[in-house]
Amino acid sequence: MHILEAIILLIGIVLFSNVVDHFIPSIPVSLIQVTFGLCAALFLQVSIPLKTDWFLLLFIAPLLFNDGRRFPKRELWKMRGPILGNAIILVFLTTLLGGLLFHVIIPTMPISVSFALAAILSPTDPVAVQSISKRVALPEGVLHIVSGESLINDASGLIAFKYAVAATVTGVFSFKAATLDFFYISIVGFVSGAILITLVILLQNWLFKQGINDVIFNTILQVLTPFGIYLITEEAFHASGVIAVVAGGVLFHFFGGVTDYSQPELTLVSEKTWDIIIYMLNGIVFVILGIELPIATNQIIQNDKINTIHAIFISFIAWLILLVIRVVWIYLYQVLGTAITHGHNSMHPLKASILAGLSGVRGAVTMAGVLSIPTIIDGGARFPSRSLALFVAAFVIIISLLAATITLPLISKNKAPLITRGSNVDGVDDDEIDDTEPDDNSGHVTEEQARIYIMKLAINNVEEHRRADNQQAAFDLILDYQFLIRRLEIKENNLQDMNKIIADELALRRVALNGEFDALEELRSNNEISEEAYLSNLDQLQRADKRLRKSIGSRPKMHLNLRNQHRIQKIKRAVRMWFVYRNSSSGLGDELAKAHIEQAKAAIKALSEYFNRDDIENERFDSQSVYHLVIHYRNQIEEAKNRLTTKKDDMHSQIQSLRIKALAAEREGVQVLLEQGKIDWKMAAHLRQYINYSETVLIMDYQNRE
Repeated sequence: MHILEAIILLIGIVLFSNVVDHFIPSIPVSLIQVTFGLCAALFLQVSIPLKTDWFLLLFIAPLLFNDGRRFPKRELWKMRGPILGNAIILVFLTTLLGGLLFHVIIPTMPISVSFALAAILSPTDPVAVQSISKRVALPEGVLHIVSGESLINDASGLIAFKYAVAATVTGVFSFKAATLDFFYISIVGFVSGAILITLVILLQNWLFKQGINDVIFNTILQVLTPFGIYLITEEAFHASGVIAVVAGGVLFHFFGGVTDYSQPELTLVSEKTWDIIIYMLNGIVFVILGIELPIATNQIIQNDKINTIHAIFISFIAWLILLVIRVVWIYLYQVLGTAITHGHNSMHPLKASILAGLSGVRGAVTMAGVLSIPTIIDGGARFPSRSLALFVAAFVIIISLLAATITLPLISKNKAPLITRGSNVDGVDDDEIDDTEPDDNSGHVTEEQARIYIMKLAINNVEEHRRADNQQAAFDLILDYQFLIRRLEIKENNLQDMNKIIADELALRRVALNGEFDALEELRSNNEISEEAYLSNLDQLQRADKRLRKSIGSRPKMHLNLRNQHRIQKIKRAVRMWFVYRNSSSGLGDELAKAHIEQAKAAIKALSEYFNRDDIENERFDSQSVYHLVIHYRNQIEEAKNRLTTKKDDMHSQIQSLRIKALAAEREGVQVLLEQGKIDWKMAAHLRQYINYSETVLIMDYQNRE
């Protein structure tokens, strides 16, 4: 397959896998990507020609630089001793002990390859570790250690992996030479990374002072930085490019934001650019993993005389060995050490150790590393047991993901999906804001409740600024907010409550629709509209009645319908109004508009009479549903009234003006919640960020129309 076609295919699979993940959130997106990659290899005969010499550069350099950029400054920095112990000592212990045990269970695998396999399986996915550790409420000290070490152990694992691979390729290994070489490549790698990132920061600041402060330029410079650091360190100094990019990322995080305070746009654009890069690289690695599995399976059967079932069993034993080593190490740290026993959580050390061990999900760095194993050694022979190492590494990753996915719901009250590096999630940087979780009785509200509250304030603000000349714009904006509120309510409430609310809303729609039918029949019987106008509106009402009957008779697909319903309705209204405008010269447009107005008025009147009945309990109906339905019909009235008098540009400017006021009300609502202690600083920052994004889009839309 041509490289360009391969890139397009890989990106397409990554995007499609995230669409599937949206509908199956309980399965980590990484597993979905592996599955799709496997299907592409089996059914489409897709193969990706891998160049191992550039694989580390392409994937490892940006992934580790990004991890370094997000290295926390506070609690994790205070516990740098235990963190470094886990990230370095535990990795080398896993490499030595795990490598020996791997060689025992896989006698056909050379000892150096066993060490390489154990080394590359030592690093853990930092995002997955933090996601799991917080959800299972690990003791604070253990949480900081497993979160911190996952940001550093990539470098130590890759260094050990490099030595083991080099010993296999050359057939020579000297402990003394390896020790001296280790100190050289580590120290020089760190110094090289520190110097090069310092030069980049100084260059960026100098360019900024010279007036070269273009956001796109600086973002591209930042993205190219890890590739430059890795290449220069490896090629010029023959040191560890891995350590260099990690050191560069950490130092950039501490000292690289000097100009960011005067360029908030640079921070925003660069962060989102990095999110896109990590999103794509992580996904591509797992898709390639799936594509390589059939090839590895075929080759281990041919070369290592091991069938697939036996290889999977070996992978499970390998994962179990890694889990036991990690659990024992963390348990001894808790029992013998005092540095990590503090914290407000009380949990038995063994339980905390097991949970911390299960949090050690392997990720993209492991896969990228094992895929970089060369195919031949010195002398031209094939790299021994390469396919078996690839297969075992792939299945250890899959098993670790499955173990976390299966056990997590059993031990955690939080049912949120497992998050891995590259998952499609938005959030603020935990480093800058206190991430202490509030107690259940602290009076805090959830993010969904907070957003519903500020959106209701925005609706109230729009109502206050609604005038005779901007009615349609106001109702359009209110409907936008109403649909957003309903989506949040679906996330916040349980399925049974939402089904009841939707069932009541469908009953109200039936009442309103009957009112529309009666109004249309009255208009026709009084000869106020023509037969053509009557039949046109009757057809619309009958289609609406059919959809309503279908909704009542089936299980509501709440999330999907509400996500798209408002957009579909807007398109339909636009098409309908275009049809009305096209026929206005013949008088049909006026008749249709008149019918729409009378139908909407009749629907509102029917709802009012329904609620005034003695046999109806008004309290049972959700107020948001009632309000939304009334606003829908009032908006229909205004659309019909203004079909020939309101210009589209006037309408757009009215919506913009009201939206600016609504966003100001949202921002005030966030401050009120914060001052009342209903939300913490982290959630306040996240809510404000969302408001800022909305405001930025509004400004960009205004500029594009100028």
